[in-house]
Amino acid sequence: MNILAIDTSGPTCGVAVLADGAVRFSQTVLNRRTHSVNLMPMVDAAFSFTGLTLGDMDRLACVTGPGSFTGVRLGVSTVKGLAHGSGKPCVAVDALEAMAYGAGGFEGIVCPMQDARAGQVYAALFRRGSRITPDEPVALTELAARLSERGEPVLFTGDGMTAHRERIAELMGGQARFAGAAFAFLRPETVAEMAAAAAGTVDYLTLMPLYLRAPSAERNRKLMEAQHG
Repeated sequence: MNILAIDTSGPTCGVAVLADGAVRFSQTVLNRRTHSVNLMPMVDAAFSFTGLTLGDMDRLACVTGPGSFTGVRLGVSTVKGLAHGSGKPCVAVDALEAMAYGAGGFEGIVCPMQDARAGQVYAALFRRGSRITPDEPVALTELAARLSERGEPVLFTGDGMTAHRERIAELMGGQARFAGAAFAFLRPETVAEMAAAAAGTVDYLTLMPLYLRAPSAERNRKLMEAQHG
């Protein structure tokens, strides 16, 4: 099975190609350029380096969230466009599940997180690869308090770990464990592996972003309406 995987949900832009169970291409970029500038050249590079084409793909995978509203929208829109033009089926991959993937051997709780700003993170809890809690936006202090009550080691992964490492250590002390650099950001080859193992697919019309809270523009609009209502 051949998979093209795209992730633009967080601070990194990632593209990977999985072909017959082997990672043929994986590129993750964290630079000053926007994802909209990086993404398509990376997709072109993936096909150029592997010698494969869009027509060779069996599935197109995309991280649908949670994450940056603009980033998630870009990734989903790109995959929808590629799928519409090629007729390929799509697989939606949850960002936090992808961050927890591969850390299932940890004897304790795995907590992937993305920085949601304003003192919040998007987070979920997993144990040995199985989900414990749903994705949610939560204040870092509240999350740390909940985890402290559990009284067991917690492995943090994801860009939220990187952004809030010092604060997490301050709040949780030795209970907190921090994944290495390979787990500091979501890896696109992980997205491809998860898509290959997915039981089913969706068409491009059904592929939709996963937003855990309304975009800031919508929240501001509702606040203005309430104030002038």
